[in-house]
Amino acid sequence: MAVLPLFLALVALVFVLGQGQTLTVTVLAINDLHGALLPQNFSVPDPNDRSRRVSIQAGGVEALATLVKEMRARNPHTVFVGAGDLIGATPLISALLADEPTIMALNRMGMAVSALGNHEFDKGLKELQRIQRGGCQEAYDPSRACRLGTYEGARFPYIAANVLDRATGRPLFPPYVVQRVGGVEVAFVGAVLRGTPSIVPPSGIAGLDFTDEAEAINRVIPEIRARGVEAIVALVHEGGFAREPFDEPNCTSLSGPIVDIVRRLDRAVDVVVSGHTHRGYLCRVDGRLVTQADANGRLLTQIDLSIDPRTRDVVAARAANLVVDAARLAKDPEMTALVNQARAIADPIANQPVARLAVEQIRREASPAGESALGNLIADAQLAATRDPAKGGAVVAFMNPGGIRADLPPNPSPNRTVTYGDLFTVQPFGNTLVVMTLTGTQIRALLEQQFDNPEPGRNRILQVSQGFSYTWDARRPKGERVLSIRLNGQELLPDGRYRVTVNSFLAEGGDNFTVLREGTERVGGPLDLDALQAYLQAMEAAGRPAGSLLENRISAVNLP
Repeated sequence: MAVLPLFLALVALVFVLGQGQTLTVTVLAINDLHGALLPQNFSVPDPNDRSRRVSIQAGGVEALATLVKEMRARNPHTVFVGAGDLIGATPLISALLADEPTIMALNRMGMAVSALGNHEFDKGLKELQRIQRGGCQEAYDPSRACRLGTYEGARFPYIAANVLDRATGRPLFPPYVVQRVGGVEVAFVGAVLRGTPSIVPPSGIAGLDFTDEAEAINRVIPEIRARGVEAIVALVHEGGFAREPFDEPNCTSLSGPIVDIVRRLDRAVDVVVSGHTHRGYLCRVDGRLVTQADANGRLLTQIDLSIDPRTRDVVAARAANLVVDAARLAKDPEMTALVNQARAIADPIANQPVARLAVEQIRREASPAGESALGNLIADAQLAATRDPAKGGAVVAFMNPGGIRADLPPNPSPNRTVTYGDLFTVQPFGNTLVVMTLTGTQIRALLEQQFDNPEPGRNRILQVSQGFSYTWDARRPKGERVLSIRLNGQELLPDGRYRVTVNSFLAEGGDNFTVLREGTERVGGPLDLDALQAYLQAMEAAGRPAGSLLENRISAVNLP
């Protein structure tokens, strides 16, 4: 019964457009928003000299909403989508309110669909389902939920073709959705990186399987096409790295895991919107458009699909990465009201001063060997919190770089003061510290696991506390790269027993550091955030405020 109306609609559409004309559908895409309700620093090419870069304030939902509205006004045939990590690892303004303000903002912007990202699983499946469906008492932390009123859930569906219920073998979330835009149908099919189990707490994903991204997407393509849908966009929370600027079209240097995924996708998939790696790019892989919009809402990707109304398929696709310039774009009044509501609750806590630094900002950017000033500071803070024999008797601390989410403070502070909100932005996960016993052999194996990562361009070099140092050789084979390891000037003994501090995520084997599951004689410690706060305050009280300290704790030879 539905065939005749569909046929008549297509005939009418062809008549309106005329012979040989196409319909332009605009897809607006973001990824890795991470609850960034407020603007952040962003480095962009100088418009007067692209060989130079300038820093601007970009992102924030007030500016993003305005840009989305402007783009819809240019083309009413527009759909707004996400590629995962919209929530999780969020600043205090969102996290303190169970990330509900972020979802509320996206609802009001008219987001149509989003792929799942790994950070959507940070608080476990039950909380993710609440984020989708709504509710208050069901929250992971009810004290944070519904403080802005009853939370009604995301009005857009989360999709993932490759997240399966282990008991049934079926997708736990819709694999795809179909949107009717301008009289034609466009399918959006989703996937999250299959490595999700190694980078989220295992307890939150019990009973779930994360399968190959390309295979899962390809599995549902015949079903989509059987519905008469030929325009297909994949939203994949996995990404890559490109050498070209974020706004250069048709880049050719894309590398990383997304490349293999794209090459294995059914050719019926017209465009791939990617995420996870926090890079901006507009690339082609075997002729197929692959995009990413950096992170934190600082870019908005505009993808124009030229669709032939007779075949219903995409005949051309082009894209641009638009800077969400917070200074140029007017503030959307509805978003301003929402942000002000959230700030009224969060600001009294976020703005509490913690300590003064010796510098305006401590960076998380790593040296070629993998050492970062902020990583050193955090590892030192964790060792200080657990060194006392009554608190674990630690002699070394290791910190995963993926848990360091921003510079400290995120924007340089001329008065060198950091606030509680700054600390929360750097370490938002609420991990506790765990002290365990490892042998020297196990510590060496732990350091070797840093190089097991098959994805190029991602830093997995553990940050280490003062007194611990080692050298690694980039030319040696995996499993044999770590050379000398020293603790307080002495070589680490293979059969020696050492008390080691890590956060609770690492202690469970997170980031594939499985050696840490073998640690014995475990003692729990404070929150990582509390340890950092106490350390900064102690340093200032001692007249030695924390600064940018790089001292070759980690050194490397034969780097490319």
